[in-house]
Amino acid sequence: MATYVMGTNSVHTSAELCDYLSRRIETGDIVHVVNSHVGGDSTDSDDVRDGDDALNVVTSRLGDFVTVETHQFIRGNDPAKDILECADEHGADEIIIGVRKRNPTSKIVFGSTAQDVLLRSNIPMSVVPLEKVY
Repeated sequence: MATYVMGTNSVHTSAELCDYLSRRIETGDIVHVVNSHVGGDSTDSDDVRDGDDALNVVTSRLGDFVTVETHQFIRGNDPAKDILECADEHGADEIIIGVRKRNPTSKIVFGSTAQDVLLRSNIPMSVVPLEKVY
C-alpha cells in the first residue's frame, strides 16, 4: 500500500497527473490531492470553484481504484507549503507534481511551486511534464 500526495492547480493538471498515476496505483493505495490558494484578495469564488473542479477530476478518474482524499486549502500558505505539510501529515511515500514545458530562456527555472516542493522535500517525487494549455 502506497500513499501519494498530488498537487494540482487545474482540471488539465489533474487529468495529466491522473494519466501518469493510473499506471502506478494499486488496490489499497491512497491518493491525497491538494489544491491550495493563498486567500484574501488573491483568491475569489472562481478560484475556489476551479479548485473544486480540479479535485473532482481526480476523484472521478481514480476513485474507483484507490482511496482519494481531497484537500482544498485557503489558509494563507503558499501552495508548496500546503503540499509538503499534507505529505508530512499523511506519511506520503511519494509526491506527484506537474511542470509545464517552457521556452529555452526560462527552462532554468521551474514554476515556483514545483521548484519550492523539489527544493524543500526529502520525500521521493515524480515530476510529470504537462502539455502547454493555451
